Formats: sequence, structure tokens, C-alpha cells
Amino acid sequence: MTARTMFASSLVGIVAVAAAPLCAQTDPEFTAPTPGESLDVREVTLDNGMRVLILPRAGAPTVSFVMQFAVGGVHERLGTTGVAHLLEHMLFKGSETIGTTDPVAERRLFARADSIHDRLLRERAESIRSGMDSDRARRIGEWERELSALEDSARAYVTSNEFDRILTRAGAQGLNATTTSESTSYFVELPANRAELFFALEADRMANPVFREFYTERDVVLEERGMRVESSPGGALYEAHLAAAYSVHPYGVPVVGYRSDLETLGRDDVARYYRSYYGPNNAVLAVVGRFDPIEVEGWVHRYFGHLPRGAEPPAVLAIEPEQRGERRVELRWDAEPLLRIGWHVPEAIHPDAPPLAVLSAVLTGGRTSRLHRRLVTDERIATSVFSSMGPGELYPRLFQVDAAPVFPAAPDDLETAIYEEIERLAAEGPTLEEVERVRNQISAGAVRRLQSNFGLALQLANSASLFGDWRATFRSTERLKAVTPGDVRRVAERYLTETNRTVAVLIPEEARQ
Repeated sequence: MTARTMFASSLVGIVAVAAAPLCAQTDPEFTAPTPGESLDVREVTLDNGMRVLILPRAGAPTVSFVMQFAVGGVHERLGTTGVAHLLEHMLFKGSETIGTTDPVAERRLFARADSIHDRLLRERAESIRSGMDSDRARRIGEWERELSALEDSARAYVTSNEFDRILTRAGAQGLNATTTSESTSYFVELPANRAELFFALEADRMANPVFREFYTERDVVLEERGMRVESSPGGALYEAHLAAAYSVHPYGVPVVGYRSDLETLGRDDVARYYRSYYGPNNAVLAVVGRFDPIEVEGWVHRYFGHLPRGAEPPAVLAIEPEQRGERRVELRWDAEPLLRIGWHVPEAIHPDAPPLAVLSAVLTGGRTSRLHRRLVTDERIATSVFSSMGPGELYPRLFQVDAAPVFPAAPDDLETAIYEEIERLAAEGPTLEEVERVRNQISAGAVRRLQSNFGLALQLANSASLFGDWRATFRSTERLKAVTPGDVRRVAERYLTETNRTVAVLIPEEARQ
């Protein structure tokens, strides 16, 4: 019996019954385990390299699943940007056994559609080189219509949203996925007596994905880009800011991809990328909830053990050069003004990452934080202000401050106030009371994380996938609590400097005069 046939038999039976945190390096000073590190997590590594974290817990009879692949936006190249995010969409389209009435007939139509798409790309490339004449325009129009007709013909064999419907009928909650700079995660929560369904469906999706309705779904992703970036003042400013801040590193490239790249991606491009980098050796599965761990481990081996290894994702070798002067970018838009400032800071495992996280909380962590109190409460020159670090965790990133002014205040009024508060922190440091407030917030957050099965599954998978150890983000809690006012003062003085910052401002169109 082939793997595919074995899978189909398992699926039929089960369906008939039945839906970032900060990290830090280890340090001898913090050898006592935290409550999170003491969790009874069983780690299983299959022969194909897949890592599985199993955590049984008392409580409601539900199970949370998070499958995280260590592949994201930073692993793409210009020309293929957005492929990981497009794959996220495509993997909900089903498999050889889910989502179709005739996979053989589908594939025949796929081949014809992909051939037409290749012709379109060649003709469009030629039009860029030598211009668009009437004959070329006519051919392009005919092939576009033929491609759409073939997609419609293939849709006749599609059982729409069957993957989602199977899980929903089984009582699934929260079925979704997300793509970041460094990983792609798929998650769902199921009743405990339907837990085996996840293993059957997910393993089938990993082994036998079918990228049906490809060109239609690619248009959906293009519309998403249009909505979140091209028609969104905040999204457009975010993209322009990252592009200005990063001249070399792929953090400067949007995870959703550039429009010109998305318009040229073909089904074969996405399929090759998936077969190469979405193997079990690049996957971490976290299973948290009420279940029999021996039974779950048996399912892990049964459903995932036969999957072949894939290639390792391409190494990210780009190193962003030191910034030697302030960079500024302006965006003209028919919208309210916005301000975004970013300073280059180290990656999440750097010893300065915990003090920088506390600095962020001192500046914008709640109504009593320095910038919120000054800009929003006291001077009333901003509707909001917040800070964060990103866009990823594995490589040097940005300490980011976002603010929206209140008329008649302008972005430069906010800039002046923000720089004054940062200079004060760099000169004097925060008070012990401010740091103690942040420590209390950290402790409360650590307790809350332990209360949610889904939150724990997310944290376990993310920590193991990015940093190689599910305990890493729990250890970071103790490092955050050990940060002193002097540490905060030091990192503010070292990193939040004029020459190290990039400023992006959205200016209303009418202000052009």
C-alpha cells in the first residue's frame, strides 16, 4: 500500500466519525527553572527530523495544535517575494483526497492553465522590452480569458472549503494560519475526542497538497496586499519605513510580497518552494490540552513518521551595514498624518534585548508610561503612541515607535517630544518604580500565558522553531525581571541615537502647499 493510499484510507475512516516573544541566552545566574520551564513537556523527534512537543493538561476536554515551519519572508529572494504567504493561503485548498471530486481531471486542466500562464509571462516580458503593439495586446487578452476559463473548468471538480468544513463539523475552533518574517504557523483547537482528525488531515496536507484555484487565490492575495498596503496609509508607511531602514537585509522586504512578484508567481514556483522547504525536518508541532500522551505519540509516529525530509531553508547571510546618519522618508496621502521612527537594535538573543524590551514598556507600556502620559494624557497632541521591536527576532531588528498626532499638532511636534523623553532616559535612566511596574507586568503576563492551552502551544512551537528550545522564552521572563534602571539607561544611550534612526512621516495631501 502506498503512503497516499494508506492516508486516504485513514482519512475516510476518521472523517466518517468526525476541525513573539523575546528570547535570551542561557546564563549561570539563572539556573533555577521558571514555572514555565517546569512544565511536563514531552519532546519527540522523528527519524525525519520533525519535532513534536506534547503537553497534557487537566481542564476542558479540548486540544490545541500549532504546526510551525521555519520558513518565512526572510528566506525568499527578489522575484519570489510573497511566496510563503501565498503558500499559507494555498494549503487550505486541500489535497489529493480532500477538496476534489476528480484529482486526475483537475491536474490535466492545471497543466493547460500553467502553460497559458507561462505564455502570458513571456509576452508581458517582451512587451516591456519592445513595447506593446495591437497584436500583442490581443494575444495577451485572449490568453488571460483562456486562463480564466480553464480555472473555471477546474473549479467544477472542487469541493469548496472541504478542509475547513471537515474540521468545523468536528467542533474545531480558531482554524487559521499566519506568516511572519521567519516562520509560517497553522493552528486549530479540537474537542479531545476528535484529536486524531488533526493528525490525519495535517499529514495529508503535508504529503499531498494540491494547489487548486491557484490563480484565483493569487488574486485574493493581491487584493489583500492592496487593502493592507496600497490602500492603507498605515500599511504603506510601514512598508516605506522598512525599505528605508534596511538597505541590504530581507527584513526590509514585505512578507506579503511585492505586487510585481505576486503577479508572476506560478503554480510550479509555489509547489517547488513547498516541496523544498516545508518538509518535516523544518516543522515543529505543539500539542497542548486534555488527552492521553501515549495515544498522541502513537498518532505522531503513525501519521508523520513516513514523510520524507526536505531541504534546509536558504541561509540568511545578508548583514545590514551600520547606519551612519539619519534617514527620512515622506509619504503623501489623503489621510491623517502619522509618524514612525525606528532605531537599529540587536536580535532577540542578544544580552541587550531584555533591557530594550523594558525600555519599550517604560516608554509606551500602559497609560502611566512616559510617552503615553506626555503625548496623549497631558499635552493631548497624540491619539495614540506605542512601541515594539521587529519585524522579526532572529536578526538585528528595529526599535519602533509609532504615533498619530491630534490636530493642530503635527508629526514634528511628536518627534520633538519623543526625542526629549528618550534623551531624558539616556541621561538619567528610569526610576526604580517604573522598572518595578514593568516587572509586575511581566510576572502577570507569565502567569496568564500558563493559563491558556492555545497560548502555550503557540509559545512552545515558536520558541522551539526559532530558538531550538521550547524553554527559551520562559527563561527570557527571568532575564526581563532582572533588568535594572541602569541597564535601561545604557541601551537608550547606546541605540536610540540620531545617526541610528530612520523616520517615516505620512503627510496629508493638502499640506503639500
